[in-house]
Amino acid sequence: MISLTFNVSDHIAQLIGDELIELNALSVSFNDSDLDTENENAIFGEDPDDHERYWKNTKVISLFNPQTNIELLVSKLHKKFNIYQHQIAIESIEDIDWIKETQSQFKPIQINEKIWIIPSWHKIQNHLVTNIHLDPGLAFGTGSHPTTKLCLDLLSKEELTNKSVLDYGCGSGILAIAAKKLGSAHTIGVDIDPQAIIASNQNAKKNDINDINFLQSNHSIEAKFDLVLANILSSALKVLAPIIASKCNANGKIALSGILKSQENEIREIYANDFLFNESLYQDGWVCMTATKKS
Repeated sequence: MISLTFNVSDHIAQLIGDELIELNALSVSFNDSDLDTENENAIFGEDPDDHERYWKNTKVISLFNPQTNIELLVSKLHKKFNIYQHQIAIESIEDIDWIKETQSQFKPIQINEKIWIIPSWHKIQNHLVTNIHLDPGLAFGTGSHPTTKLCLDLLSKEELTNKSVLDYGCGSGILAIAAKKLGSAHTIGVDIDPQAIIASNQNAKKNDINDINFLQSNHSIEAKFDLVLANILSSALKVLAPIIASKCNANGKIALSGILKSQENEIREIYANDFLFNESLYQDGWVCMTATKKS
């Protein structure tokens, strides 16, 4: 296998990636050329008006079959994009069992003393805690992101026995599944993405749970809930505030996450007419806000 890496500006990163695919690259990925340096730049894609998709200095990493004429390929890219030798790295790498390699990157995640997230290729180490079986997939929510960790930590500290729970924007279904394992009664997960509904149902089955209803968000839900979870982007939380409020029982609770700390006050103001806010939870610049519905 041959690894071919280009260090280029953000303006041409996607164009080069597309060209590499056209030239039969087995895979193409993008990374920050300044990763692990003082110039590292975190891109969250949080602001809908921010169309930046790549780092100012982007590393375009591609893999090719050993039979590929790399010199000819590099020559073509040089002519088309004015790329020079100092921007290119060529490396021969050993064949790898990519399934095992990928799996090795996803280890069990301890949320707190009560909850663990366990990929299917790992054995449960402690049967006395709540273990959630979950593999990385297309839907958001593996337990590794701070917003998901914050929500899971919150759930583990709530008294959920016989409580109804709505997971709005369920992604992988992880929060609804966790709520069910922690004792919730009537539990529903909704998401706009049909792939998320498929993934959520599959993950519930892996956890031997068959009484969570996962629905696309165009379905009408008449019920109100004791706890409404919404781990989605703040831009969506702003738009969905009336819906989220309408689905929460009087004196019920909401947990809002997917919020950067700089956005906390704005979200609080939008929901303040219907809710009394409690103390927020913080991790790595992200916030989980909790509030109680006014009676």
